[in-house]
Amino acid sequence: MISLTPYIHYVDNAAEALEFYKGIFGGEAKISKFGEFGTPDTDPSHDLIMHADFEFAGMRLFLSDSLPMGGVKQGGENIELALSGSAEDEAELRKYFDALAVGGKIKEPFEKAPWGAMFGMLVDKYGVQWMVNVDQA
Repeated sequence: MISLTPYIHYVDNAAEALEFYKGIFGGEAKISKFGEFGTPDTDPSHDLIMHADFEFAGMRLFLSDSLPMGGVKQGGENIELALSGSAEDEAELRKYFDALAVGGKIKEPFEKAPWGAMFGMLVDKYGVQWMVNVDQA
């Protein structure tokens, strides 16, 4: 089976973002830090996340701290994640939307859209864009 997993690079705050998402979605994360792979204790990246594999509610997300090895530090503004479900999932998806909005910015409130779905858009406090969509029967 082939799968697609979003991978988000943060600017030195992947651990904080991961804890934020774990508080919303639950789940477990396997974390590897740069220091585990030879980065000296004195290097500022020593305790930063090289790779985190976050699994929750049957979904998966990869996270890491951006480092100069990629050239330029990046934030989450170059990606948008979409959470979708059916009418039976509306309460849970609304809870996710409200929690992700804390400290962030709502671009479109979570409400009935012209196409009939419940829909909202936001940017969380880490700069990651989210769309939440609930298809109505």
